[in-house]
Amino acid sequence: MATVIMHAVASLDGYIADRNDEVGPLFEWYFNGDRKLVDEESEDRHAPFRVSEKSVDYVRSFWGTIGATIQGRHLFDITNGWEAKPPAGDHLLVVSHRPKPDGWHPEADVPFHDDVAEAVADAEERAGDRVVAVCAGNAGAQALALGLVDYVAIDVVPVIFGAGKPYFGGIDAQHLLEDPDVVIQGDRVLHLRYPVRR
Repeated sequence: MATVIMHAVASLDGYIADRNDEVGPLFEWYFNGDRKLVDEESEDRHAPFRVSEKSVDYVRSFWGTIGATIQGRHLFDITNGWEAKPPAGDHLLVVSHRPKPDGWHPEADVPFHDDVAEAVADAEERAGDRVVAVCAGNAGAQALALGLVDYVAIDVVPVIFGAGKPYFGGIDAQHLLEDPDVVIQGDRVLHLRYPVRR
C-alpha cells in the first residue's frame, strides 16, 4: 500500500511562492552543492540539481521512493505539468475542475481529477507500495483535511516572504502532527518530515 506524503519547499513563514508565484530563493539549495540528485535524462528535462552533502542522501532517498505525484491545476499551469514527466516518480496526476488543455501531450497518461480523494486513490493504485507525493498548496491541504495524508514533509528555507501562496493552502481547521521523524540541517535548508497524527 502506498504512503501519501504532502511535500514542498517553503519559506520560514510558510509560503511556497510569493504573491507573484515566484519562488525566489526557495530553490537555491537545489543548486548550491556538488552532489547530483538525478540521472542525465531527468537533468535534461528539469535542471542540473546539485545539492550539498548534508541533503543528498535524504532527498535522493525520498525522490527515489516516489511512484506518483499529484499537483493542483495552479502548479500544473505554472510548470506546464512538467511536460508530463515529473522530477520524481513515474506518474503525474492533476487535481482540477477544468479539463486537460486541448492538445497538451495527447500521448501522456496524465489523468485530471476534479476530486482530491479520487486523485489520491488513483495515485495509490499507480504507485503500488511506493510513495504518492502530493504537492503542498490547495491540493495538498484538501488531501490533509480529508485524512488522506500520512506524512507532511517540508524543506524550510531561511527566508521570510511576508505573503504569498501558503504551504497549507486554504486549510481552516487544526490538524495535529507527531514529532518529526526526519530533521536534517542542510546547506540553506532544513528538511523536516512529520507523521500525521491519526
